[in-house]
Amino acid sequence: MAVPLRIQSDWAQALRKDEGEAWLSCHPPGKPTLYGSLTCQGIGLDGIPEVTASEGFIVNEINKKSIHVSCPKENVSSKFLAPYTTFSRIHTKSITCLDISSGGGLGVSSGTDGSMKIWQASNGELRRVLEGHVFDVNCCRFFPSGLVVLSGGMDAQLKIWSAEDASCVVTFKGHKGGILDTAIVDRGKNVVSGSRDGTARLWDCGRSACLGVLADCGSSINGVAVGAADNSINLGSPEQMPSEREVGTESKMLLLAREDKKLQCFGLQSRQPLFLFIGSDAFNCCTFLSGFLLLAGTQDGNIYQLDVRSPRTPVQVIHRSGAPVMSLLSFRDGFIASQGDGSCFIVQQDLDYVIELTGADCDPVYKVATWEKQIYTCCRDGLVRRYQLSDL
Repeated sequence: MAVPLRIQSDWAQALRKDEGEAWLSCHPPGKPTLYGSLTCQGIGLDGIPEVTASEGFIVNEINKKSIHVSCPKENVSSKFLAPYTTFSRIHTKSITCLDISSGGGLGVSSGTDGSMKIWQASNGELRRVLEGHVFDVNCCRFFPSGLVVLSGGMDAQLKIWSAEDASCVVTFKGHKGGILDTAIVDRGKNVVSGSRDGTARLWDCGRSACLGVLADCGSSINGVAVGAADNSINLGSPEQMPSEREVGTESKMLLLAREDKKLQCFGLQSRQPLFLFIGSDAFNCCTFLSGFLLLAGTQDGNIYQLDVRSPRTPVQVIHRSGAPVMSLLSFRDGFIASQGDGSCFIVQQDLDYVIELTGADCDPVYKVATWEKQIYTCCRDGLVRRYQLSDL
């Protein structure tokens, strides 16, 4: 896990040519990096290249879009997956966020060109432009229905949009600083936002009103996550009777990834603290893996896995490089992480190798979204990449 293998970002194109080469490297912590190369010895009748590895590396398996390589000396192996398709026409500049609708038909993304767009997930064809935020849009996501979008911007506004006609149906005002992340509670009658102003707020979508300030921590809240709590976890009781406009907040936990190196967790309805964990650097992102397991990623490249029932000592800390952890997403029986050096990888409990999603060349991969066997990433290079896990 902690020994990453890296590969030339455009290896799939490079190895399609006879005698084409791609570099490869292995990075054991505290030891010298091992460098190697892959060489194409010709293309088989099925269109799949015959590839050999230089000394110290072994090619276990190769398909059109994937290659499984190991480094026996470090007892490590990775399966590298090339994008199935790349969408270059959605945005002109860096793409900071994206999401895919629950039915898999639509994508939404926001970029540093100040735009937010809805597109066809199958081919990247533009469907709608969502205009109304002033300055950059930091985060965007679909509601569970797949017909409505929630976005947060540097203008301190939270907006709800119709994906069908691009109209802005609700605007929430109350934050004093840019909104950095959002979470949807249950089916979406309530939503949570985290902001640069150091507060997390709960909102009532039907009345476009703030139901309360959930936290005021004096430090930028970079990431928020809502999760259903395991029955064994005592979430505490609210001090005041919750508003009847709060829907689906009971038995939920709220997790905040904070700039001041703190990860904070409390009962969403009770507002009672569950834990405060101090990490190695600013926390950028967080997600729940289950009713008691969670992940949080830091600016210095650590991914902490914690158990809410005993949060003092991490279950594990994964560190593959010093690049900032940009996003974390629960996926099947594991997770997907992306980092500021362009790496994006999938860890699954039952696999003894890591799946690496390749293509970004040292540009941060800001966000990952999935639908069934398809994985979408967005990157500073202005591209949305779509990967097919069936290509493995």
